[in-house]
Amino acid sequence: MAVHTLDRIFNPKRIALIGVTINPNSVGGKVLGNLVGGGFRGVVYPVNPDSEAVLGIQCYPDVKSLPRTPDLAVVCSPAAGVPELVRQCGEAGILGLIIMSAGFKETGDAGRALEDQIKLEAARFDGMRIVGPNCLGIIVPRLNLNVSFAAGMPKAGHIAFISQSGALCTSVLDWAIEEKIGFSNFVSIGNSIDVNFGDLIDYFGEDENTESILLYIESISRARRFMTAARAFARSKPILAYKAGRFPESAKVAASHTGAMASEDNVYDAAFQRVGIARVYDIGEIFDCAGLIGRKKMPRGAHLGIITNAGGPGVMATDALIASNGTLAKLSDETLAKLDACLPPSWSYGNPVDVLGDANSRRLEKAARIVIDDPDVNAMLVILTPQAMTNPTAAAKVIGSLAETTSKPILAAWLGGQSMNEGIKILIDSGVPAYRTPEQAVRAFMTLVAYARNLEALYETPKEIPLRFGLDREKNREEFIAREFSKGEILSEESSKALVETYGIKTAKPHPAGSEDEAAAIAGSLGFPVVLKINSPDITHKSDVGGVAVNLENEDMVRSAYRRINASAKEKQPDAIISGVTVQPMIDSKNGIELIAGIKADPVFGTIMLVGMGGISAELLGERTLGFPPLNERLARRMLKSLKIWPLLQGYRGRPPINIDKLIEVLVRLSYLAADYPEIKELDINPLLVTPDDVIALDARVIIDRDLVGKKTEQYAHLVLRPYPEKYTKVIELPDGTKVTLRPIKPEDEPQWMDMLASCSKETIYSRFRYFFQWASHDVAIRYCYIDYDREIAIVAEILEEGVRKLIGVGRLIADPEHETVEYAILITDAWQKKELGKKLTEYCMEVARKWKLKKIVAQTTTDNRPMIAVFQKLGFDVTYNEQDATVDVEKGLTGNLK
Repeated sequence: MAVHTLDRIFNPKRIALIGVTINPNSVGGKVLGNLVGGGFRGVVYPVNPDSEAVLGIQCYPDVKSLPRTPDLAVVCSPAAGVPELVRQCGEAGILGLIIMSAGFKETGDAGRALEDQIKLEAARFDGMRIVGPNCLGIIVPRLNLNVSFAAGMPKAGHIAFISQSGALCTSVLDWAIEEKIGFSNFVSIGNSIDVNFGDLIDYFGEDENTESILLYIESISRARRFMTAARAFARSKPILAYKAGRFPESAKVAASHTGAMASEDNVYDAAFQRVGIARVYDIGEIFDCAGLIGRKKMPRGAHLGIITNAGGPGVMATDALIASNGTLAKLSDETLAKLDACLPPSWSYGNPVDVLGDANSRRLEKAARIVIDDPDVNAMLVILTPQAMTNPTAAAKVIGSLAETTSKPILAAWLGGQSMNEGIKILIDSGVPAYRTPEQAVRAFMTLVAYARNLEALYETPKEIPLRFGLDREKNREEFIAREFSKGEILSEESSKALVETYGIKTAKPHPAGSEDEAAAIAGSLGFPVVLKINSPDITHKSDVGGVAVNLENEDMVRSAYRRINASAKEKQPDAIISGVTVQPMIDSKNGIELIAGIKADPVFGTIMLVGMGGISAELLGERTLGFPPLNERLARRMLKSLKIWPLLQGYRGRPPINIDKLIEVLVRLSYLAADYPEIKELDINPLLVTPDDVIALDARVIIDRDLVGKKTEQYAHLVLRPYPEKYTKVIELPDGTKVTLRPIKPEDEPQWMDMLASCSKETIYSRFRYFFQWASHDVAIRYCYIDYDREIAIVAEILEEGVRKLIGVGRLIADPEHETVEYAILITDAWQKKELGKKLTEYCMEVARKWKLKKIVAQTTTDNRPMIAVFQKLGFDVTYNEQDATVDVEKGLTGNLK
C-alpha cells in the first residue's frame, strides 16, 4: 500500500477526533487539549453523539455529519466498537486513522479477533492506512501537531523516533524535553496492524526534515519489508535500534545444535548488521549515539586517541574502550616527538595523552591537532575536567574549530556541572558530540565503529566464485522431496548427506549396517580405520547417548564398538528406533578444525545460516555467527572474520592455515541449498572438518517442516532478502549476429560497470544521468551495483570479447515500495548504439517488469535524445514533451502480468 498516503496522518489539514468526551483527563480529552493547546493550525472535529460541545468546540454525532472530509480520524472509543467506526470512516472517505484504543491482541484471543475485523473492514477501502491500535499517537513538532495523550511538546529537530511501547514514549518525551532534544516526528505504533517499521522507515527516509531514525523494537512483523526499507536508507540516513527482550528461553526447545545456538537476539543482531543498522544495548545511549552517527563522519577503525587534562578520566575511558573491544591508537614516534615539544616534561608520554591539569586552551589545541593527524588514530576523544586553570568554554571553541578541519570523528566529555554547560553547548553547535562521562563517549564511539563496519561490509566488492552444480537443482529438488521427505520429519544421516552432496559439498559417506557382521564387512571393504555412528531417526545428538566410536583400526574393534554403541543408545534413549549403525572412513583430521555450519527457519526472519566452532563442544562454547542467505564471497568471509577463532583459521602459532577460500565456497553453496528448500526447519553439518587442503562434512542432519511439504508458496518467500534473480537471464541476438547475454547486475560486476562507463562519451553519460555524472569511485558504484532485488533490478547487456566478459549496456527498473509503478532508465555504450540493442533491452526490461507484477512503467529523457524517444514510441509508450525544461516523460501500462 502506498507510503505517500501516510501524508494524511503526518501532515493532516483536518482531524476528526472520535470518542472524545467532556472529561479532560480521558484519552480523547487529552488529545483534544494537545491539539488545541499545542497550536495545530488545522481544523479539529470532535465526534461524540452524546455531547453538543467539548472544550467549547462543536461536537458532531458521527463522521458522515462532518462539514468536510478530514484527512485523519483519531479513534479513542472502546475496542468493541472500533471495527464499525473503521467502516464508517472508510465510507465517509477518511483514509488516515490512528487507533489509540486498547483492548486488542495484547489482551488475548478476543482482542486478536477484533484486530482481524479491523483488517477486514480496512481492506474494503483502497489506500486506507492505520497507525495502532493500542498506541500513544504521533507528534510532529514543526507542525505543532500533537496527536497523542502525552503531556508536552518537544522542540522541532531532525530525529524520527518510532516506538512500539507507548509507556516508553512518554518517558523518552519527558527526558527529551528536559534535554532539549528535537524531533522531526515522534511515533508510537502500538500493535501495528497496518503501518509498521518498514513503512515508516520508507516514509521518513524520503522526509527532508528527518536526518536520522531511532527505533525501539519489541518485535517485527513483515520482516522483509523492514529489511529492504532499512537497507535502502541506512547509508543516507543513520538508523539506530534498541531491541527489547534480549534473553528469551526459546532456544531450549530446539532439536539441533544450530537451533539451540541461534537465539532470537542473535538473529536480530545479524539482521541489524546485514542492513547497516546501528544497535544500542542501553536505551539511555540511543540519543548519545544518534548525535554522533548523525554527523556522518565515519571512523576507518576502532583505534581511539584520547586527550585529557586529568589522568583518572583517561584511565576510565581506556577501561571502557578495551571492555568494548576497541583499541588505543598507537602513536607514532613522530607524533610523540611533536607532543614532547609542546607539552610539559611530566606529560604521559603515550596514549591517553595527559596534557596536565594546568593546561590552557592553546596547549590543548596543539596536542589535539597533533593527535588527530596521527595515521593510527581513527577518532579522538577529548576529556576535560574543571580544574583551577581550566577554561571549558575556550577549550570547547578550539576543539569545535579543529573538528571543522578533519574528516575524523572528534568526541568530547566535559566532566562536571554547571561550569561546563556553556562549553558543552558550544561543542554541540560546532558539530562535536559532547557527553557527561568518558564511558558514555566511548560507548557511542564503539556504536559508531560497529555502524561503519556494517556499512563497509554491506558494500564491499565480492570476488567472483564460479559455482557449478552437477545436477539440475530444480529437477533434483523435486526428485529428492518425492523420495525422502515422506519418510519422516528427521532425515537419516545418509539422506542428509546425500542432499548436502548434491550442492557440491564433500561428505564422509555413511554405509548403513544392520548387524555386527555387516558392520565388520563394510569396514573391511572401506579400509581401516573407520568410524561407527548409531543409526536412528530419533537420536539427533549421537555423542550424547554414546553413539559414536572413532578410529577403529580392525575388525575386533568394529564388532566391540557395534555392541557398545547399540547398548548405550538403548539404555539412554530406550524409546528410540535403532537400525544398527553407519560405517564411514576415518578422515585424517591432522591440522584440521571442527566447525559447525547450519540452517534454521526463524519464525520472524525466515531461513538463517550459522557457522561456528563445532564438535561436541558447539553449544557449550557458543562460538558462532549468523547470516542470511543468499551469501556471496564477502558476506561469507565476514561471517568467518567475526568469529573469535578467525586467527586460528588463518594459522596460529605455527599451525598451518585452513583452506579459507574452500570454506567460503562451502558456505555459499550451503546458502543455495537454504534458498532452494523452504521445507527445511533445521540443518546441521557438525562437525564440518576444515583442513589446509579441504572441507568435508563428517556428519549431517536435516529436520523438515512436514506442514510445508507439498505446499505451494511464492518462490523465496522464506528468505528475508531476495536472492540474485538468475531466472531473468536470457541470450539474444542482434541483427549483426552478435550474441548478447541479458542478466541482472550483481555486486561482482563493479569493475565491468566502471569499464562500461569509461567507454561512454560525455554526451552518452549526460543523456542517461542528465548531468556530467562522476562515476569513477566505489562509493558511486555502490548505488548502481549493490541493489535490493526486492525493489530494483538492473539488466546488463554482456558480451564475450576475446574471452573477457564486457558490459555494453544496462536497463534499470526501480519500483516504488508498493510495487505498483516502476521507473526505467537505460544506457548503451557509444560503440553499440544504433544496433537495436536499446530496443531489445527495453523490451526485455518490460517483460521483466510484467513478471515482477508491476502496473505501469515510466521514464524520462531529454528532447535531444531522439533515438531513445523513437524506441519508446515504437514500443507504444505515451510520450509527453515538457517545453519548460526540455524533458520528455514517457509511460506505458503493463498488462497481462506473467507468472
